[in-house]
Amino acid sequence: MIRLHKPRLRQLRIVALAATGFLVAGVLVAPASNAQVVPQAAPAAAPTNTIPGVDEIVSSPNLRQIANVPKVAPLDATNSDIAFQGKYAFAGNYNGFVIYDISRPSAPTVVSRVLCPGSQNDISVHGDLLFLSTDSSRSDDSCNSTTQGADVKESWEGIKVFDIKDKANPRYIKSVETACGSHTHTLVPGKSGKTVYLYVSSYSPRAEFPDCQPPHDSISIIKVPVKKPTDAAVIAAPNLFPDGGFPGSETGSATTGCHDITVYPAKDLAAGACMGDGILLDIKNREKPRVINRVRDTVNFAFWHSATFNNAGTKVIFTDELGGGGAATCNEAVGPTRGADAIYDISGRGDARKMNFRSYYKIPRNNSDTENCVAHNGSLIPVLGKDIMVQAWYQGGISVWDFTDSAKPKEIAFWERGPLSADRPVGGGTWSAYYYNGHIYSNDMVKGLDVLELNDWRTWTANLTRYKELNVQTQPSYLGW
Repeated sequence: MIRLHKPRLRQLRIVALAATGFLVAGVLVAPASNAQVVPQAAPAAAPTNTIPGVDEIVSSPNLRQIANVPKVAPLDATNSDIAFQGKYAFAGNYNGFVIYDISRPSAPTVVSRVLCPGSQNDISVHGDLLFLSTDSSRSDDSCNSTTQGADVKESWEGIKVFDIKDKANPRYIKSVETACGSHTHTLVPGKSGKTVYLYVSSYSPRAEFPDCQPPHDSISIIKVPVKKPTDAAVIAAPNLFPDGGFPGSETGSATTGCHDITVYPAKDLAAGACMGDGILLDIKNREKPRVINRVRDTVNFAFWHSATFNNAGTKVIFTDELGGGGAATCNEAVGPTRGADAIYDISGRGDARKMNFRSYYKIPRNNSDTENCVAHNGSLIPVLGKDIMVQAWYQGGISVWDFTDSAKPKEIAFWERGPLSADRPVGGGTWSAYYYNGHIYSNDMVKGLDVLELNDWRTWTANLTRYKELNVQTQPSYLGW
């Protein structure tokens, strides 16, 4: 989600809640069973021209909800991204994060809730480590910090590191401040296995912000020794746009940093969604990523938000978060080519690789003007021989779509709730929708964690792939044919 600015303050309006202990997260252990079991009857398909009623659930016959875990205080702020490891899901929230036991997908349970305010709390995991992004200006780096203007030199934003060896009692062990904060971060495994890197994306510099000065055409790279994570530190801040990024227009955002980066470590490749630019990077040297190709869409893209490769690494999808995630853009007035995905084929080899536009994809259903709806976070479904992904569209719900033919993408399944209000715009909907080991998990901004089951002959081979760990922006490869 695009962050909003107050006058003179670079922060989101979030409630600062007290936590226990300096540099220690307040961990609240939830009851063993708090999932709402959803009736198992197969849903009826909804006509594509019908907008469901408030909170009404509609879907295609091949996609059904099997569980929901509602938000509870104090983690009742906006839900954000999700990461996975073994039988656990780690879900970000603007007030901290939740660890779920998903060993029974139809009945997830909460293992722990960690109170540590600092939007967006973008999240990733590696072994016994959990990383959390803070992109709202705070009084300090502790979990009991309060909001404080970015025009104050002592304010803090950046990455927090937790030890999650004991899932019921995560421990906050390290912080690393980064320029302009950390809106999102991407975990990049080192080639030796002894180190992981975090590519930290941030943007929107201002002259009055001491720690976020323009121009800001770079990312921060944090090096984390796996066996000694308290030595984590920024080791580079490569300038990705030495000649300047997109200067901005009436319809498109100026490039002042990146919003999100997806890496494909097995292919030493990355794709950056950088506000006004889409870039392809060579990451063979993890500490020195190089831009090898750049594309722009000055007609239909407003804000380059995120990226997804196909398994072969021959295609990349970029999303346009038109309206910053807070606007109703899935309607007839906006149309099918704005607030959509753009599919690019990748041609050539090495530094000669180029991204070639093929088509747009947008959900084929109009939403009401009270629903924020736009392309957002999704993941590949590891289907053999095809390119299929699942994707969140805020109140537009969840879409499963096939882009095997880059020029003719098509939806094969969907699920959505009706608007939160029929009378006025109310923000909500699914932030992230990811496939993990047989099920789709969605972190709904308002409604909590949803678990869905996909039953479709076109995707059955996905059940042959099992991941031990999944950070979606650290894209894994799987066997194909």
